Amino acid sequence: MSRGGEMVYIPDDSDFSSFRDQCESLEGWHCRYNKAGVTVWSQGQEESCTVQKIKLRSWLPLGNDYMIINYSVKHPNYPPRKDFVRAVSLQTGYLIKANGAGACVLYYLTQVDPRGSLPKWVVNRVSQFVAPKAMKKIYKAGLKYPEWKRKHDPEYKPWVYPEQNTLPSVSLAELSVQHADSLENIDETGLSEDHLSTSDHEA
Repeated sequence: MSRGGEMVYIPDDSDFSSFRDQCESLEGWHCRYNKAGVTVWSQGQEESCTVQKIKLRSWLPLGNDYMIINYSVKHPNYPPRKDFVRAVSLQTGYLIKANGAGACVLYYLTQVDPRGSLPKWVVNRVSQFVAPKAMKKIYKAGLKYPEWKRKHDPEYKPWVYPEQNTLPSVSLAELSVQHADSLENIDETGLSEDHLSTSDHEA
């Protein structure tokens, strides 16, 4: 998603529009899972998973669509750690589209360089179990959210009212784009499934 070089920028309308087009396009995508209203598609390089990342996140409402997108950046106070594999998010985000009264369609698109050589079973696990399970959890949380929010500071919505945000500000000048080729590539092809718990097999 970077426009090239080391420049970090806040995504603009064209970036959000491009992200929406990618979410809605089926060209070049392969269906890996389709069950109970959840569909998982993959494209291009199959070795993909998410580990530790530092990301610049932005959100924008466009009509009835709501989008959150992010990409990896570097911050001098948070260098790579030897006990983590730092993946690089080229582009990751959510698209929420209204689908009638009280309903919506949720897209989750991620383009990640995991900085590691992963066994085939990890790719299958992500597409057939992890991703569907995550989407189902988001769905269940969404159903409960209105009632929960009414009881927990209902007027506090910093994603709608930025002036409510109390998080420390970070200058864009302190950040630079995280390039995958600057990080160590980890070979994990020998990782086995033996350590997985029963819950990991449930979709």
